[in-house]
Amino acid sequence: MPKGKNTILAHLNHLKEHGADEFLREALDYLKEKDIEVDFMKKEKKQEKCDVPSGCPGSRMMDFSEEEGKADEGAGDESGKRPSELRQWPVQMHLISPMAPYYKGKDVVIAADCAGFSLPDFHKDYLKARSLAIACPKLDSEQEIYVDKIKSLIDDARVNTLTVMIMQVPCCGGLLHLVKEAASQATRKVPIKRIVVGIKGEILEEDWV
Repeated sequence: MPKGKNTILAHLNHLKEHGADEFLREALDYLKEKDIEVDFMKKEKKQEKCDVPSGCPGSRMMDFSEEEGKADEGAGDESGKRPSELRQWPVQMHLISPMAPYYKGKDVVIAADCAGFSLPDFHKDYLKARSLAIACPKLDSEQEIYVDKIKSLIDDARVNTLTVMIMQVPCCGGLLHLVKEAASQATRKVPIKRIVVGIKGEILEEDWV
């Protein structure tokens, strides 16, 4: 609450996203008791027009890992169509759930939005056999939620490693800062690798931090 209404709204959306209806009701009752008004319900009506029980189809959790064998069958044919190595949905940090099965005990790539477009072999070299979350430290709002989610990936999902893939531009370093902040708050310690991608698609730096 001391951080203001935008932070309150971000956490209300976070509770709704994860189906924590009881906590959400408690939070709304508390705000009403304290006479604090937020446009949560109005915002929800504007942003979500889907009527399906599980929320908007674009944010519905899906695990593709059972299809991994199919992708491997054609992986060695460079002259043919290269298969996708993505094994999950969603991937955007605001939409992911740290408790999804494809994060538990896995190696996770946290990539800046631009990295996947800049690296020609992103799927083959960095996404294969890994789970993914993407974010933009310059344009994304309510990034305090990101710290909470990364912390949960470390403590609750008990991920094996985190690979942070950022672009060479200065603003992109904010993503690594978020990961480090979450790691400092977590009770577990996990190896964190930093990969810096050039704007022409080359790897400029790669090290453990």
